[in-house]
Amino acid sequence: MFRRLRWFIGRNWSTKRLPNADQQPPNPTPPSPPPPQLQPLPPDASPPVKLDTVHEIAIYIHRFHNLDLFQQGWYRIKITLRLEDSEYTTVGVPARVIQYEAAAPELGTEDTYGVWRIDDTENSFSTQPFRIKYARQDVYLSIMVAFNLSVSKYEGLSTSAVILKFELMYATMLGNGSELQSSADICPAAVHEFRIPPKALLGLHSYCPVHFDAFHAVLVDISVHISLLKASASIASLKAQGQLAALDSKQIMLIKALIAAYDILLEDFGRISKAINQAVDSIDFNSKSDHMKLFGSVDGEASAQLMGLLQNGVERADGTTDLPSDGLSYFLSSDDLLNSFNMLGNQILNLWNTFLMFHRANKTKIMEFMRDAWANDRKAEWSIWMVYSKIEMPHHFISGVDESSYQGIRGKALSLRKLNVNEDPAQSAAMRAELHRRSIAQMRINNRSLQDMHIFGDPSRIPIVILERVVNTPLRSTSGHSYFSHLDPRNNTGLIIGPSIGAGKKATGSNSQQSSRVLKIVVFVHGFQGHHLDLRLVRNQWLLIDPKIEYLMSEVNEDKTYGDFREMGLRLAEEVIAFVKKKMDKASRSGNLRDIKLSFVGHSIGNIIIRTALAESMMEPYLRYLYTYVSISGPHLGYLYSSNSLFNSGLWLLKKFKGTQCIHQLTFSDDPDLQNTFLYKLCKHKTLENFRNIILLSSPQDGYVPYHSARIEVPHASLWDYSRKGKVFLEMLNNCLDQIRAPSSDHRVFMRFDINFDISSQGRNLNTLIGRAAHIEFLETDIFARFIMWSFPELFR
Repeated sequence: MFRRLRWFIGRNWSTKRLPNADQQPPNPTPPSPPPPQLQPLPPDASPPVKLDTVHEIAIYIHRFHNLDLFQQGWYRIKITLRLEDSEYTTVGVPARVIQYEAAAPELGTEDTYGVWRIDDTENSFSTQPFRIKYARQDVYLSIMVAFNLSVSKYEGLSTSAVILKFELMYATMLGNGSELQSSADICPAAVHEFRIPPKALLGLHSYCPVHFDAFHAVLVDISVHISLLKASASIASLKAQGQLAALDSKQIMLIKALIAAYDILLEDFGRISKAINQAVDSIDFNSKSDHMKLFGSVDGEASAQLMGLLQNGVERADGTTDLPSDGLSYFLSSDDLLNSFNMLGNQILNLWNTFLMFHRANKTKIMEFMRDAWANDRKAEWSIWMVYSKIEMPHHFISGVDESSYQGIRGKALSLRKLNVNEDPAQSAAMRAELHRRSIAQMRINNRSLQDMHIFGDPSRIPIVILERVVNTPLRSTSGHSYFSHLDPRNNTGLIIGPSIGAGKKATGSNSQQSSRVLKIVVFVHGFQGHHLDLRLVRNQWLLIDPKIEYLMSEVNEDKTYGDFREMGLRLAEEVIAFVKKKMDKASRSGNLRDIKLSFVGHSIGNIIIRTALAESMMEPYLRYLYTYVSISGPHLGYLYSSNSLFNSGLWLLKKFKGTQCIHQLTFSDDPDLQNTFLYKLCKHKTLENFRNIILLSSPQDGYVPYHSARIEVPHASLWDYSRKGKVFLEMLNNCLDQIRAPSSDHRVFMRFDINFDISSQGRNLNTLIGRAAHIEFLETDIFARFIMWSFPELFR
């Protein structure tokens, strides 16, 4: 049937058409008579056959995982559907509910109350209430609800997107959940919406992670499955049986849409079956039915004309078809039309029900496959907001030479870079991001995937991420001169190559490898006057990438960030060692401990505290376990060339009246000799070279940390500084870059991410003037972290 139907669709309808009734052509020409099998009815004849289809949207709610809910209590999830251009009118009607698995044993009866609910007034579905008592708690809901979206109710296939809305409802721990179960007007705690494009309404199978918001950080594992199905078909009256039925534009579009829905469902069903290696005996995915059989009772020539009519028209971007308004209406026997529609509808319905049963029998494998497919698609989908580039490791920073030759060598090296010295790098980066943001505002996003409204709701407000992947150049020679070479052609990825961190470790056998485990620990360190939960949003994203990590939110320096970095670093080192030993002991008791991956994330001066801790001798046994380092706006090179006069005045006041030791150290005023200052000596310690992945996050809008200092690169102001200060700064810069450049790992990645936030909504105030808004935005939004982590998940696993 499918092959012959497509052959018909490819034919052009050659019959001439009359103009509209209200127009007269200058030289009217009578139309060519239709073939005898298809006869036009009188203009006042009404179509005796009514066809109706329905979009069925099946939503599987698998697991509710509490990442970071601040309040214990009773929760439930409420689901509704509405058209995108309608704020309040719901369109989807809950049609069926299936509890496809009993509650897990660890979810006791005291943690659930009542049953799921359907509200006929607002056409909503709500899960049964469940109680959340602790972090990282799992609740397996294992329920499917199917919503029906009628096509006839909205006079044809929908050209508007549908908004799938999830609401998190909450009630206190008092009682047994009856408050949440019985109250119909309780306010939602958080909302997460997804957009279903018109194209996806014909067929979609997608993982749909629901996170709600930063203050209600959870993960709800949900999968969404959509197909277009036959709803009903009838003949208007008994007298109409055997009469000719009008094929109007709506019926043509419905038949075309059903054919497309069948093809999509068959293709996706076969792809999922193959991916999980589970065959379906009753379905042949390699051959498609012949749609021509749907019109088998119609004469061949008439069928060709009929199928040409199905195709005749202009297909719009949303998948619907505009038919010419000046055409004759051609007709088919009402019985033939009804039988053909029912045959096609039954085929889709049978395939759809087979798929749902197959899903229920293989729900775990299908969920894992769809989640992996979703993760693989993130980099491509979010590339709209990410700009990629590749640069070589800077080679022009010269140190280790005497005063007499310093200026000449430095000038020669600078000429190699070919910099535009009149261009401020921070301003150039901000302008580049702004131009990209304007292009996004003019972009038309037209795909078939579910769209997260946290991101796609207003795409021009999303942070722009400019990525620089820094590729390797050799170490500076001992003579003080830099020698340059092109990237090794074998290293196509642009990654720095060297011996493996785990070199020398050999597997003792396959059984040992299977029973052993890798202990993954991530340490999060806050900044100046910070709180140990400042980086909780970044932590939550890391947990989504790898739920098996152990994390430490450092607390030892809360309310103690005014002091000496040496003291703060020592406290952090002791805290980290105690935490690592505790987790090692626990892991060793549960099995063989094969390896440890120790990662650090720091915000602002938390990065200086991390590097100071790594310079402590007690940390030396743990340096070989270092894995990923994420620096979020860290002043690695201090404030020697800070250009923010307002912020510099604030630093001066802190030093003058507060006596803040760490500020003296950051501004190099802790010693008259720059080479005796804390930061100069810290840069000589090899605090970075043992990390396998080094990621530097900066923002040109951040006035609290100099742009060059966060990126560990040459500042614009230093290009003309031939003083001793300029030489000392370049020595510090070279010491840091040499640690990154040193071949101490087999697969080192060094990347810089420039984050450009949309802070226009905050207006012009003191926070935006001094650059505090962007500095704090790193802590108050997680979209930039989501983009980076899901685009490069291998760096965080």
